[in-house]
Amino acid sequence: MELNDKNQPLRWHLHPLRVRYQETDRMGVVFHGNYVNWFEIGRTEFIRHYGMPYEQIERQGLMLPVVDLDCRYGAPAKYDDRVLICTAIDSYTPVRLSFRSQVRRIGEHEQYPAEWAEKVLPGEPLVEGGTRHVWVNDQFKPVRLDKSLPELYGLLKAAYAGNLTEGKG
Repeated sequence: MELNDKNQPLRWHLHPLRVRYQETDRMGVVFHGNYVNWFEIGRTEFIRHYGMPYEQIERQGLMLPVVDLDCRYGAPAKYDDRVLICTAIDSYTPVRLSFRSQVRRIGEHEQYPAEWAEKVLPGEPLVEGGTRHVWVNDQFKPVRLDKSLPELYGLLKAAYAGNLTEGKG
């Protein structure tokens, strides 16, 4: 059974970044491939925020490769912009996990909490997309997270439902 109640608002994790010069192209805007890297940063920080960094997951013999990706570009980020990488669990099963991601420009001195449950995200929308993943072991065979690492499955379930706050892992 896949859990994704489209009537339930997404529980977002917000991670601020500043656009570095090396991330821009000759036009002075962020190179399109960097948004995919930022999606990964968002996923990594989402998992860390809720108490189980990827490194700890991998020590348990589990990996979470991307099997599908979508990305829609609305407006470019530019050198030295402050952006928020917004990441939420879109759906999950014991074997699969899907994230929604947005990159949004924010003002120089704007500050936001790491967790966001409001319907409208802060900042100006730039890019949105998502990634779909499958839990695998070190042989790249699919595994059930609820059996292989039930603590993490419980953390993801609670984070999705909004019943978990930072570091309760």
